[in-house]
Order: sequence, then C-alpha cells, then structure tokens
Amino acid sequence: MKESYEFVAVFDYADDGINIYFPDIEEAISCAKNTKEALKNAKEVLELTLFNREEENIEIPTPTPLEEIKCRENEKTVVINVWMPLVRNEMEEQSVKKTLTIPSWLNKLAEEQNVNFSKILQSALKEYLKIKRIL
Repeated sequence: MKESYEFVAVFDYADDGINIYFPDIEEAISCAKNTKEALKNAKEVLELTLFNREEENIEIPTPTPLEEIKCRENEKTVVINVWMPLVRNEMEEQSVKKTLTIPSWLNKLAEEQNVNFSKILQSALKEYLKIKRIL
C-alpha cells in the first residue's frame, strides 16, 4: 500500500452540472453542481475507491500521465492527489450504529441520571476487550 496516489479526473461539463470520472479507475464516478464541489467530490470518490481496492486486494493501476488523457470539447482534466494514511485512519474511526436491548427498569434509571449509553457501552467494551487506546 502506498502513502499517496495521484490520478487524473475528467470533469465533463454539461447543462445540468459536472460529471466526474477517472479514466484509470472505472468505478470512481461522481457528479457536482459546480467546479468547487466537483473538486471535493472527485477527491472523496477517489479516496473511497482506492481504500476499497486496498481492502479487497484489487489491483490499483499505474496512473495514465496527464498529457495522454484525451478530452472532448466540454471536458477538462484535473489531477487529484490523495493521502492514504489519513483516509485509512478516518475509515477505521468511523462509527457504527448498534441496536441493543436492556430491561426497561435499567433504561429508566439510566435516563433519569442522563447516562450517555454510547459512551458507557464503548468504555465497557474497551475494558472487556482490554483495549487501552482511547477512540
């Protein structure tokens, strides 16, 4: 796994917005209303696609050089760079919603004392699993 990747995105300007695609990574597609949003969305879709490819052990191609990308009249190329350690860290730190069941009397007592259920469950799980790191 590399620390960073740089791929060329193509912004296809249409009447109803901007379509975004990466010639080297066919599943990395997005759209936007304006160029500012397109830059943000291009970076995000590239990050998620590359992270997924790394996780699934899918080959990440060698990027085509910018000068070799051919555009149509309504298209512009943009080089998008992603820093993967940051992406990997963010993906690992994402929260997951869990549904659980507790007795109603316990729920009532906890709510009366303004218990933060999520915080208590996280603390209990860390203690049970002997995890020292604070997430």
